[in-house]
Amino acid sequence: MQIPEVREYYEILSKRKKSLIVKRVFDLVISFILLIIAAAPMIVIAAAIAIDSPGGIFYRQERVTAYGKRFMIHKFRTMVVNADTIGTQVTARNDSRVTKIGKFLRKYRLDELPQLIDILIGDMSFVGTRPEVVKYVKAYTKEMRATLLLPAGVTSEASIRYKDEADLLSGAEDVDRIYIEKVLPGKMEYNLESIRRFGLFRELKTMIRTVIAVA
Repeated sequence: MQIPEVREYYEILSKRKKSLIVKRVFDLVISFILLIIAAAPMIVIAAAIAIDSPGGIFYRQERVTAYGKRFMIHKFRTMVVNADTIGTQVTARNDSRVTKIGKFLRKYRLDELPQLIDILIGDMSFVGTRPEVVKYVKAYTKEMRATLLLPAGVTSEASIRYKDEADLLSGAEDVDRIYIEKVLPGKMEYNLESIRRFGLFRELKTMIRTVIAVA
């Protein structure tokens, strides 16, 4: 992480250590409170998933967070069982692997509620670069690795700008190639800019804008 392409971002964050501590405390406290509030709705969602299609309630997949650490993300299952083995690791519009209840959960990002657990234990943050699977992280340029200086996030400016990512990938013959060559670089521009302009107030604005975007 000390390569020249990342050094600029490392130095920016090293000057904001107090803000990073406050960020972690905020994540810890708010994720705990939201888990309590969301407990009942999450039980209802779990029941709906179980009724809608066979398979487990949760979807666990290896993702990458700060400094290349790998972790198993928590999400509600929105696709058929073993979807990873019958298609790509990104989802296009009208993907046949998505279940009926899954379409609803994805639309309002309710499938990501279990990520409150990942925030609580420190693998993720409310705001940060979305955690990618290992295969896509290996496609990062040297500068893109700067996004690994911070924990992966549930939302970000890139998430808002690319909320219709599935539509962009719809109809592509090679979804993985289009994602790596076209979509990922665009998202990373926003992610890197967010590090350059890192600030707690800005992150709060991102959280509010995310709620508005999915409402």
